[in-house]
Amino acid sequence: MTDAGKLSYPGIGGTEHGSVPQGYGRVLEEARLGTGLDVYRRVADGILGWELQRRAGLRVRADSPRAVPGAHVVSGFGVGPFRLPAPCQVVWAREPAPEGVPQSAGFGYGTLPGHPALGEESFEVEINNHGEVWLRIRAFSKPANWFYAAGGIVTRAAQRYVTSRYIEGARSLAAEGTSQ
Repeated sequence: MTDAGKLSYPGIGGTEHGSVPQGYGRVLEEARLGTGLDVYRRVADGILGWELQRRAGLRVRADSPRAVPGAHVVSGFGVGPFRLPAPCQVVWAREPAPEGVPQSAGFGYGTLPGHPALGEESFEVEINNHGEVWLRIRAFSKPANWFYAAGGIVTRAAQRYVTSRYIEGARSLAAEGTSQ
């Protein structure tokens, strides 16, 4: 297990509260997923159990079945020998509370050496006072080296694509067990 010393970017844990270090690009995407505690709990369980990454089309290898602080995960994007590994470490996690609204659950993870970016990304589901369930994806990042910086347009397009896949995955989690 690698310690937090391998996380080499400023603002570790910043995605939990929306802070972004100077010089880093920012992503904030929110999507309404439905209503009710059942929807909220299904999505929370999917986020914390790595299912959101799998539904986005990523291959996931994690040293923990759930996202907990300190857990390592390597997501792979691509096909076969063209799969790009993206090693990360969970820097914060919040389980759903047994009852009550409003509340939120999710986690944030930071990049480790070998990741094409430096930064952090978080996945959080929230249920508000009206029972509405929302997904929030926050990220801040910059290219890890000149090679990835040179592919700037492609890198940003890939991040937008994967983020849209996370939202689709959350919508499918929210819809499970409901008649549509």
